[in-house]
Amino acid sequence: MNLAAQAESELDANAAEVDRVLHICNACRYCESFCAVFPAMTRRLDFNVADAHYLANLCHNCSACLYACQYAPPHEFGVNVPQALARVRKDTYIKYAFPKSFGQLYKRNGLTVALAVSLGVAAFLIAAILMKGSLFVPALEADFYAIFPHNLLAVLFGAASGFSILALAIGVVRFWREVSEPGRPVSLSSAFGEAATSALTLKYLDGGHRDGCNNEDDAFTLWRKRFHHFTFYGFMLCFASTSIATLYHYLFAMEAPYPIFSAPVLLGTAGGVGLLVGPAGLMWLHLRRNPMQTDETQKSMDRGFIALLFLVSLTGLILLAWRESAAMPLLLAVHLGFVMGLFVTLPYGKFAHGVFRCAALLKHAIEKRRPNPVQAGSE
Repeated sequence: MNLAAQAESELDANAAEVDRVLHICNACRYCESFCAVFPAMTRRLDFNVADAHYLANLCHNCSACLYACQYAPPHEFGVNVPQALARVRKDTYIKYAFPKSFGQLYKRNGLTVALAVSLGVAAFLIAAILMKGSLFVPALEADFYAIFPHNLLAVLFGAASGFSILALAIGVVRFWREVSEPGRPVSLSSAFGEAATSALTLKYLDGGHRDGCNNEDDAFTLWRKRFHHFTFYGFMLCFASTSIATLYHYLFAMEAPYPIFSAPVLLGTAGGVGLLVGPAGLMWLHLRRNPMQTDETQKSMDRGFIALLFLVSLTGLILLAWRESAAMPLLLAVHLGFVMGLFVTLPYGKFAHGVFRCAALLKHAIEKRRPNPVQAGSE
């Protein structure tokens, strides 16, 4: 069996397990109020592959249903909704990846690929600096463009980020076409508003009771939600910093370096701190999590993304602190290497789950505004 056929076989088996588990859940419905997955489940009597992908990305893996379930392992029914959906979620990343072969590569060696790309780019940049002179150059006054011209950096990183956006967009459009269904028109503005609110507040990381996720000892905790917020809003602050710096450069002809108390530096510093605290906390929780709550085959992908975010932030803050030192060229090359590694691997790692999850939340908000076909069919 070739790799493509094997991957398709695994996908079908994972979707079949979701169908089996959710048939049992549909008969029980004890967890109906826990999160969006279960109300969406009750609108279906059977679950095809598209349904499995939709519900898998609607799930936030808070694991409240696992610890509440009377049919969970070691019961003979072996109902484990978070793990079954996590396995299909991994299939989503692979099935809708563009190009598909890239997704297969990152699935198998996520942490290795992420670090190899980052360190490879950093090594290339270091070699380019050495060809021009020394890695340690005093009196550059934090002028990054004295090392790498602005236009060169704009082209390289613009192309990398553009590719990531394109790949993610193609993937989510493919996903949406498969999971969306025609139906009665609804107010899209209210549906978009509900989906955006659910995504930005991480509503479904509350476990249905506002006490948070279940951790490895069955206790409730809000730390997973908090670390996700640190990570997401830290990332957005860094994005805002870069966007404002771009406006400064092109609109107001204000070139870097910017002073410590300027908007780009303050936003970037705050975002960098968030991207240290969030990923460090998520890695700590990830290492301690009950294996029943996760898909073991995704560890490399998850940890690769977490590690990259942490290293991008760490190298960025170190560069900021020593930007006026003689070591600035070396620090800049290392930081840019990790940034490039992050951009290139974004569509094939854990970042993709945020995009697919937003699409699933939007579908859920839309279908909530339509009649329940199961109830309508029973009348």
